[in-house]
Amino acid sequence: MIDPVTLLAFIPAAIALNLTPGADMMFCLAQGARGGPRPALAASAGISAGSMVHVTAAGLGLGALTATYPGLFDAIRWIGVAYLLWLAWRTLRTPHAAGDHPVVHPSRAFRDGLLVNLTNPKVILFILAFVPQFVDPARPVLPQFLIFGGVIAFGGFFVNGTVGWFSGSLGAALAGNARLERALRRTSATILGALALRLALEGRK
Repeated sequence: MIDPVTLLAFIPAAIALNLTPGADMMFCLAQGARGGPRPALAASAGISAGSMVHVTAAGLGLGALTATYPGLFDAIRWIGVAYLLWLAWRTLRTPHAAGDHPVVHPSRAFRDGLLVNLTNPKVILFILAFVPQFVDPARPVLPQFLIFGGVIAFGGFFVNGTVGWFSGSLGAALAGNARLERALRRTSATILGALALRLALEGRK
């Protein structure tokens, strides 16, 4: 279905993109620092699931709709901004006992990662710009999008999950001090707020 040479060319390009620090990596970093390694991995899985939704939409041609109608693009973007700000506020206002992480269920972390990814329309526009360079129009398009998207999603899960895991382990080691606990909480909230600001400003480009 996909030429092996094309796939071999795509994999290192996808890995390079996964290793580039971005919003997804910063979100997993914040989730790990606040909730620990397991929520960080769940958030990374949610982001990867969201990426596959975007890839499927792009493969079906729905991404062109978002690019054609800027109003729809902006609506999705501002929903994402509001959600990130709400997560930042929730993180800032939820202290936990010294020496322990707050209870962040992996299912909720997965949901947060999924929604943060889905409400970032830049993701689908990026996929539309990047993946078609490797798609052979003479072959079925949607399966190719899904395979290439799967490579990106798997690589992203591993890279972002690793970052979140180590930030969670570090957070657990430092959370025994109440002052450090507050610093971790404020750092996580600041990262989420910065991601919201970044998403808001991207609409001006």
